[in-house]
Amino acid sequence: MGITRYRTGERMSQVVVHGDTVYTAGQVAQNAPGASVADQTKDILAALDALLAEAGTDKSKLLTATIWLNSMDDFAEMNAVWDAWVVPGSTPCRACVESPRLASPKFTVEIMAIAAL
Repeated sequence: MGITRYRTGERMSQVVVHGDTVYTAGQVAQNAPGASVADQTKDILAALDALLAEAGTDKSKLLTATIWLNSMDDFAEMNAVWDAWVVPGSTPCRACVESPRLASPKFTVEIMAIAAL
């Protein structure tokens, strides 16, 4: 069973496909640093859409997602965007945890996902 990597750099790949499973790296709001939690979440989900499409799948095939928030006080704001994005009836397993420090102080949300092909 082969391994295919997409957008591979020295430190990490943005997507790794092994068998029929697609793994994404944790995504932050590259196009919305310092923006609201809602805007960062929208940016991240758009990036996930693009990465999943590049690997040959989409959000309807999500298996699991892990979300990190700087503060659980932002849980409802993030969920409002998430709930509008996921496919009804195809929602993944999910964990959401508070992490007061992400890669940069400009980022308040990070999301990593695993999907089927």
